Amino acid sequence: MENKTCPFCKILKENSEEKREIIEETKNTFTILSNPALVKWHILVMPKRHVEKLAELNKEEKEELFSQAIKIQELLLKKCNGCDIRQNFRPFIKQNEFKINHLHIHLIPREFEDELYKKCMIFEKEVFKKLPQKELNEIKEEINKLRGEIKNAY
Repeated sequence: MENKTCPFCKILKENSEEKREIIEETKNTFTILSNPALVKWHILVMPKRHVEKLAELNKEEKEELFSQAIKIQELLLKKCNGCDIRQNFRPFIKQNEFKINHLHIHLIPREFEDELYKKCMIFEKEVFKKLPQKELNEIKEEINKLRGEIKNAY
């Protein structure tokens, strides 16, 4: 299903000028270089069908999406020493140049103390905090309650 306002769906159109952006395509996925990119070689893998979150994928799409992500990670590891893989679901942010409402997996090549680390990730040390055991237990209890609520959904 195509979304007419989605920049990623536009790439898939037969006569689309953007179609040349695709670096690999499978039955259910396509892969492009991220532009804008966090770093050189920043790659996106996404389903062809317009969905916004992982839970909306069918089994075949999930398998293919993660197989492609693994394949691209192995490719990137021939070029660099590490690779961050992330998928963000942030429906509270309006779609813009940096946030597209079409599920996609970021594969970001990394090196020790690279530019991305020096500009932003160095601050992770200040953000991460050790949680007390009481708080961990409370979170586990909440997870178990939520698990019961969504059990029948999948």
